[in-house]
Amino acid sequence: MADEGTETRGAATCIDILVAIILPPLGVFLKFGCKVEFWICLLLTILGFIPGILYAIYVITK
Repeated sequence: MADEGTETRGAATCIDILVAIILPPLGVFLKFGCKVEFWICLLLTILGFIPGILYAIYVITK
């Protein structure tokens, strides 16, 4: 049986991933703020939406 902290963390990660798929920079911003990860994700999203999604999911799940 999982404790409440694990279930909450799993739900939060699932929501973070969904936000990262819909709007990658927002997902990274909500997790890290306006740090270098956000700017890399924003640049990748501008250059191509798929690389932005992949990077956002990688950074959020890392």
